[in-house]
Amino acid sequence: MAVQVGQKAPDFTLVDTGLKPRSLKDFLGKTTVLAFYPAAFTGVCTKEMCTFRDSLSQLTGSGAQVVGISADTPFSNKAFAEQNSLTFPVLSDYSREAIKAFGIAFPDLAGLKGLTVAKRSVFVLDKQGVVKYAWVSEDPKKEPDYAGVTKVAQSLK
Repeated sequence: MAVQVGQKAPDFTLVDTGLKPRSLKDFLGKTTVLAFYPAAFTGVCTKEMCTFRDSLSQLTGSGAQVVGISADTPFSNKAFAEQNSLTFPVLSDYSREAIKAFGIAFPDLAGLKGLTVAKRSVFVLDKQGVVKYAWVSEDPKKEPDYAGVTKVAQSLK
């Protein structure tokens, strides 16, 4: 079962596109939007991350930050972030540590046995890391309610 509103987000340590370890506690102290996506360079994931990129000023203006997370390698995430001019951290959960801790594992993506990725999910955390918004999709083609995410993030100012 996925992490629910009101629960403390599970801690994690993942690597960013520069291979630097980043923990959840590195992001605490600000409202944080954790956007888990199934696979870099796919249509819906690209659109989702670019939508967050394009709405970043609305989020950062209210003191929030965005963090993208996928099971892709940090090398793939780096190319993905560069190609799409993503200016927020993109973390690699290649061991599926955070995906499992958040309860959002999506096994056998596209019928590929053994390919476990993240369900498309968005969690908005307050400054202490408590989940204030949780959205998890069973359909990797479905996009989140971006306006809803922004509204919750702005309300935590």
